[in-house]
Amino acid sequence: MNFILNVIWVVFGGLMIALEYIISSITMMITIIGIPFGLQTLKLAGLALWPFGTRIVNNGFPSGCLAGLMNVIWWIVGGIPIALTHLLWGVVFCITIVGIPFGMQHFKLMRLALFPFGNSIGS
Repeated sequence: MNFILNVIWVVFGGLMIALEYIISSITMMITIIGIPFGLQTLKLAGLALWPFGTRIVNNGFPSGCLAGLMNVIWWIVGGIPIALTHLLWGVVFCITIVGIPFGMQHFKLMRLALFPFGNSIGS
């Protein structure tokens, strides 16, 4: 069932969201300072392309002040626009009963788009 949902996801906007993450990642990797952000965004692109069957594992409060600082920098650089995209698509998909599973995936990805450091992707 997850395979079918993932295929439908890719056809109806998942590819667009993954491309948004990839473009953001390439833009951030231009500078040396942005490489950690770009690598994290590539992980998010993989999840945005194939989200069903995966879950987000919260590792608690990010260890050390570096992860918290990186989350704040990430909000400014690209986290808020990507999270707003997920919010918009989540609301659009949740309007219909058939689209609710897809909207819930967007809400899951929105949380991860806001706090990529301190979370990990599990299956």
